[in-house]
Amino acid sequence: MNNLKINIMKKLILSAAIVLGSFSTYATTLPTTNSVTTSQSIQEEYTEVKLEEVPEAIKAALKTAYPDAILDKAYINANKEYKLDITVGDKKGNLFADANGKWIQK
Repeated sequence: MNNLKINIMKKLILSAAIVLGSFSTYATTLPTTNSVTTSQSIQEEYTEVKLEEVPEAIKAALKTAYPDAILDKAYINANKEYKLDITVGDKKGNLFADANGKWIQK
């Protein structure tokens, strides 16, 4: 009976050691990395122009692409690229076009 108690105690202590040992594997420190992200935006200089000064090619392209669009304001930059502030329904947005009415992705 004494040997039985000793064997049970050994198994109990061994089990406790295994359980406590397994906790230490979860306590590892993860390496941290600090990354720096830099974003640079290049803002082009646009000058507002009168709606009458917008080339007909741009007005025609706008009418074709967005028949319900209302041209609110127009701007031009040094490269003769136009920025158009438009309203379609209840949404406002910007479009970019060259002087020939070709759309520019910006």
